[in-house]
Amino acid sequence: QLQLVESGGGLVQPGGSLRLSCQVSGFNLDYYAIGWFRQVPGKEREGVSCISSSGSVTNYADAVKDRLTISRDDDKTTVYLQMNSLKSEDSAVYYCAAEGPRFTSHTCDMKVYEYEYWGQGTQVTVSS
Repeated sequence: QLQLVESGGGLVQPGGSLRLSCQVSGFNLDYYAIGWFRQVPGKEREGVSCISSSGSVTNYADAVKDRLTISRDDDKTTVYLQMNSLKSEDSAVYYCAAEGPRFTSHTCDMKVYEYEYWGQGTQVTVSS
């Protein structure tokens, strides 16, 4: 059974850092792109970052570029989202999701509708 479990959220002050983890099981990351998304109440879920199934390509939303870094373990069971210089507007529930399976690809995008498998989310609150 394909599962994704997020962890690492919490309360952090503006300017601080958090590292989110997405533990995957039941599937091989060689055939799935992984995306990170976030959502606040009353707003649509939005893409933050993604990493291709090859692991060689990453993309970021303009709002988080240069502050967030997506990566994955060599054992291909965990995908991370390192978040630095956090702002109050980064507060949201963060979700990881998987898109695939498909042949190993060097592309990824952050379109919500393309991702079929989702984790339960982890809350990030940036506040003083």
